[in-house]
Amino acid sequence: MQIEEIVLKYSNMLYKICIVMLCNEQDAKDAIQDTFCKYLEKKPDFANDDHEKAWLIRVATNICRDMLRARMRHPKISIDELSNCLAAPAQKETLTELMELPSKQKVVIYLHYVDGYSVKEIADILGITQSAVKKRLQRGREYLRLSWKEVYSR
Repeated sequence: MQIEEIVLKYSNMLYKICIVMLCNEQDAKDAIQDTFCKYLEKKPDFANDDHEKAWLIRVATNICRDMLRARMRHPKISIDELSNCLAAPAQKETLTELMELPSKQKVVIYLHYVDGYSVKEIADILGITQSAVKKRLQRGREYLRLSWKEVYSR
């Protein structure tokens, strides 16, 4: 497959993952660009499309984690600014709560509930155990449940 086809096929999916992890549109675009640069540098040989997709997700999440580590010394964009750019009014609260999740939980919540990956597939993609994925899903759901309970009890 040509690089143009790969970019068209996977860039939207990678953008969603990166924007959830980084909460910054420009950083998300940079992470996607770095992901495809690594793809060109490594020229990996994949058994199938699923293997290729998993490799791209793993590289993108690793790049996002590196960017988050580097960002500790730099100011962050506010969630309000981001939610005004990205979401319809009815989705702003959900987006805000999702973005406030710890990074480890954001990725598994997104991959499971938005992209529809199974626990085993997420474990393979992220290189962690299935029980770690289940625990992160549990903690993420609990955090969201408590946040939504506070919002709706007002």
